[in-house]
Amino acid sequence: MRRATELAASNPTVHRWYTRPVLFVADVNRAIRFYIDMLGFEKRWHEGDGAGTVCQVNRGECEIILCEDATRRGKARLFVELTADGLTELRRELADRSVPSKEAWWGYDVLQIDDPDGNELLFPR
Repeated sequence: MRRATELAASNPTVHRWYTRPVLFVADVNRAIRFYIDMLGFEKRWHEGDGAGTVCQVNRGECEIILCEDATRRGKARLFVELTADGLTELRRELADRSVPSKEAWWGYDVLQIDDPDGNELLFPR
């Protein structure tokens, strides 16, 4: 039997893995306002014609599903990679919108933004 590493080495086909994290929140409408008003996301869809408890917000290729579920609330950590210019622009936007952020360490320097539910968005420097 061949090991997974041997199979990977012999198979040159590369497939794109597409992900959309789900962040559990206490109030989906409050979360939507934070991601749109404070971080510049756009609402892509909202279950139940805007009355439901699940929606998706997008900014560029970053797509996040927000799900209101009191039984699954917890703290998530999401790493978002930006170019140096993109990070400079984000810092300007955060200052313009008075969004709290902090310098943090997660094995390397990151800019950290906490959403209203304590989910952490980390932007490596």
